[in-house]
Amino acid sequence: MNSNYVRKSIKVVSLLLLVMMLGGINSFAAGDSAKGKESYNQICAMCHGETGKGDGVAAASLDPKPRDLSSGEYVSTLTDEHIFKVIKEGGESVGKSNLMPAWGAVLSDDKIWDVVAYLRTDICKCQHKAK
Repeated sequence: MNSNYVRKSIKVVSLLLLVMMLGGINSFAAGDSAKGKESYNQICAMCHGETGKGDGVAAASLDPKPRDLSSGEYVSTLTDEHIFKVIKEGGESVGKSNLMPAWGAVLSDDKIWDVVAYLRTDICKCQHKAK
């Protein structure tokens, strides 16, 4: 067998394995949208509303009002990691309102990633757009 052919084959296989591994990591971080919907409805919808517009039953009594999460224009400027941090550590952790509570003691990291996935796929229907 030609040694050049073997080297090229090894490079191709290595590249494919790397892509598959990175894809697996990314899909883990992305979470499960269906599971995220359940957590969102239990915890987030009270303020952000069922459709994420910031019109939940508690919104009328809050100042500032909850963020409109259905706005793809705004949410697409946020990384998944930023959204995760806001949910886990609260609004103050990113310089926003302390009225956005930290949910890290209530939701596991996996459940928070599920909520992030739900926000991306069902609420804003958007992905992060790098600047």
